[in-house]
Amino acid sequence: MNQRTTDLLRAALLVGCAAGVLCANGTALAAETDKVNSTIGEQAATEEAAVASQKKIERMDDEATKAAADYRRMVAEAQSLRAYNDQLELQVKSQEEEIADMTTQLDEIQTTSREVLPLMSKMLATLQTFVELDVPFLMDERKTRLAQLDLMMSRADVSTSEKYRRLVEAYQIEVEYGRTIEAYQGKVGEKTVEFLRTGRVSLMYQTLDGKETGYWDTDAKDWVVDESYREAMIAGLKVAKKQAAPDFLSVAIHAPKEVM
Repeated sequence: MNQRTTDLLRAALLVGCAAGVLCANGTALAAETDKVNSTIGEQAATEEAAVASQKKIERMDDEATKAAADYRRMVAEAQSLRAYNDQLELQVKSQEEEIADMTTQLDEIQTTSREVLPLMSKMLATLQTFVELDVPFLMDERKTRLAQLDLMMSRADVSTSEKYRRLVEAYQIEVEYGRTIEAYQGKVGEKTVEFLRTGRVSLMYQTLDGKETGYWDTDAKDWVVDESYREAMIAGLKVAKKQAAPDFLSVAIHAPKEVM
């Protein structure tokens, strides 16, 4: 209660006392005044208690609001942690599956390596035999390639995949020889000649001065001089060197034999 209200209440009581209450003497007036003061004091105490209670209620309301906000935040954090843990669990499971798959692959690779190495050795031996029995073109180049492959197979610092790649590459080069035409220089005995290779079906030669022409006889395993191929050899060399358009060529071909 403020001061103005207190004064107004005190004045009203005094006026009432003066108008309607018997106040015979100063003692009665003093008693009435004490009563008024007591009433005013009680009212003031009640209002102070109400203000204190209101402040307490407001403080408790603030605390409850803060507690509710903290609870909602903790619930959100718990949900986030639960989702994070679920994601981690999925990742761990995926990694475990990947590790198991890699372990299986490693076992398969080890098994494959044990099987591939003997296979590659057999492939190389087959290729070496093939070159030895083949028409003798570019023999230095081809034998050098095979020697390098043979040396590489025994090297521990070269991976199995690289060995296999190089071996397959050598096979591909040999296959390519069978469908190309090529001219190059080389030796027949002591004579420097130009060779004309037509796939694998024919290997002919001609001396640089054009005075001797011949071919490789597969049956005899030797060179045969045959001047009847002189003009065909000249025409074939021009085609091989891209000095003339591709055309039909007469070449020395090994005659097929009847198999009994």
